[in-house]
Amino acid sequence: MSAEGEGEGEGLEGLHPVRNDDPPQRRRALRPSHGVDVTSDVARSPLALGAVRRLALHVLRAERIPQAQLSIAFVSPARIARLHRRWVGVAGPTDIVTLEHARAVAGAPVVGEVYIAPEVARANARALGIAPRDEVARLVVHGVLHALGWDHPTDQRRVASPMWRRQEALLRRAQRTGVLSR
Repeated sequence: MSAEGEGEGEGLEGLHPVRNDDPPQRRRALRPSHGVDVTSDVARSPLALGAVRRLALHVLRAERIPQAQLSIAFVSPARIARLHRRWVGVAGPTDIVTLEHARAVAGAPVVGEVYIAPEVARANARALGIAPRDEVARLVVHGVLHALGWDHPTDQRRVASPMWRRQEALLRRAQRTGVLSR
């Protein structure tokens, strides 16, 4: 099932990036173009697919990304374990796997795939004492940031990393502005 409705570029009216390699008199505004496809292979996600799409668009807008094509898929623990093994080289399920595709040329759209295992996220949420919906929202922001090129250490230092701080700031802003409650 795919997220429905909401046209591309929703809420992006004020964003007009320019090509910085052109002289000022030849710079032109680029019209933001964001495609965010959200699908689910599992029975249900703790966060509605429409809210996932809005949250991903929120991150793209906040990061001032003029063009992007993202796929966010909710998958089973078995499928994420296969992806984890293939792309990360680690056996077993994880909560998220993000694939950042290299840009063919400078200025090409950001292209990325984010895979989230809600069942693993629910278990992590229980262990952390937080709502599964909050954990999945955190994973959506985390995955989009990875697709945009952000990275963090893989040990306990990750929660102090610039990426983690950015992730938490974006989540707070999304909650404050009602991105998740529409």
